[in-house]
Amino acid sequence: MRPERIQIGNDIVTMLKSSEYLYFVTYKGLDVQSMNQFRAKLAEAGAECHVLKNNVVKKVAALNGMDIIANLPLKGDTAVVTGQGDVGAVAKIIDDFTNDTKGVISAKCGYYDGAALSAADVKAIAGLPSKDALRAQLLGLLVAVPTSLVRVLNAKASSIVNVINAYKNKLEKAN
Repeated sequence: MRPERIQIGNDIVTMLKSSEYLYFVTYKGLDVQSMNQFRAKLAEAGAECHVLKNNVVKKVAALNGMDIIANLPLKGDTAVVTGQGDVGAVAKIIDDFTNDTKGVISAKCGYYDGAALSAADVKAIAGLPSKDALRAQLLGLLVAVPTSLVRVLNAKASSIVNVINAYKNKLEKAN
């Protein structure tokens, strides 16, 4: 095998192994300016988009023990979106571009956390709130429980104080 092909294969392996997630998208009919906008948006989220041949991705994945990636249903034009960080934010960018380009860019499949993703899975991930929003919701739930407990305990104590206060007022009126 020629050295440049070996280097390309090694680069693809490095890219696949170093990414937390992979999204495979179709882009047929997309103009260069729109593809550049898509790549710029992905770069803001810490992701990259590479156009690779399906059979090369599958072969490299199979040779390096990435059987799930090697068995993904890749046909036609395919761009690979890779990166680190918030998987939901990148899925949202893909979903937004799917809507903006009327389906010219759309998710085919993906790979995340050791599992293959369908196009519907990618769309579902795009609909999830961001990690920061989920953390805020969890924090709100964690704070709500003790707050509710304090309110319940305070309500009992204040009702006892109200009864004693009413009794005191009754005694003062009687005198």
